[in-house]
Amino acid sequence: MEIASGPSTDSSAARTIPIDSSSTVLYEFKQQNLPACKPVLKPSYVITTFLLLGFIFLPIGLTTLCASRTVVEIVDRYDSECVPGAFRGNKVSFIKDSSLPKNCSRILKVRKHMKAPIYIYYQLDNYYQNHRRYVKSKSDQQLLHGLNSSNTGSCEPEESNNGLPVVPCGLIAWSLFNDTYTLIRGTKKLSINRKNIAWKSDRDSKFGKQVYPHNFQNGTLIGGGKLDPNIPLSDQEDLIVWMRTAAFPSFRKLYGRIEEDLKADDVIVVHLMNNYNTYSFGGKKKLVLSTSSWLGGRNDFLGVAYISVGGSSIILSIVFLLFHIKIPR
Repeated sequence: MEIASGPSTDSSAARTIPIDSSSTVLYEFKQQNLPACKPVLKPSYVITTFLLLGFIFLPIGLTTLCASRTVVEIVDRYDSECVPGAFRGNKVSFIKDSSLPKNCSRILKVRKHMKAPIYIYYQLDNYYQNHRRYVKSKSDQQLLHGLNSSNTGSCEPEESNNGLPVVPCGLIAWSLFNDTYTLIRGTKKLSINRKNIAWKSDRDSKFGKQVYPHNFQNGTLIGGGKLDPNIPLSDQEDLIVWMRTAAFPSFRKLYGRIEEDLKADDVIVVHLMNNYNTYSFGGKKKLVLSTSSWLGGRNDFLGVAYISVGGSSIILSIVFLLFHIKIPR
């Protein structure tokens, strides 16, 4: 009886290495045999690296934290205090009743000297502008070209009203913030500059200079503020600021600027119109007066982060040094 011979089982025969150079490089790459830099981390290198990180990060952190602490802020929450006592148990009915007066007065005291320009912000808490449907509810083409654009399907349910298109359409524009503020120091009304509060790129490139509000807030359900139909969208900076949606549920948006200094112990009387409904969803409204530094507004996070990383690096370097002294390699 004859036995058929099978293929060779020699591993060297099965493993064939290509002869040409390109194939050889590809083969070596697949087999992880290419030459590579494999640094050996000696204790001295590790300790030195952590020390350098600490000495670099700590001064940066202290500098940014000091810059942030030079910013003077006045924050006043007014949504609860500006509701009459009779309506404290039902704030929603108060804000929805257009026959009731919404005017309110607040008193702010300046604790430290505030150097001009002083920025006025309104702050909203528990307001999710980053909701997917809300963010998509606008038409960039319509904002730029007006009624000439028919690409408004994303604006539902605020695309049209009574069979006529709405400009600007969408939920973002429909929910425009409409509280107003008047500031008085002593007997003098403080001038609030409301020009150039929006990004120049937004004014020039995203909102048309020949696009005017049309059929806006004319429905039965009014969302927020109204727009002047005689002013083009590129000049309606309140709208432009509002249309740039926030990433977090607590955010500030610029209302205007005060172009004169406020001295310590000055008393500011704020006459405001409490028009905007945040009571339906448990939101909060705050008025913020703030100066700025070379880093911008007050934000301690960056400085604290640098200090934490720098301090941790120095502590780790000391720990590694003690281990190296006690148990040398």
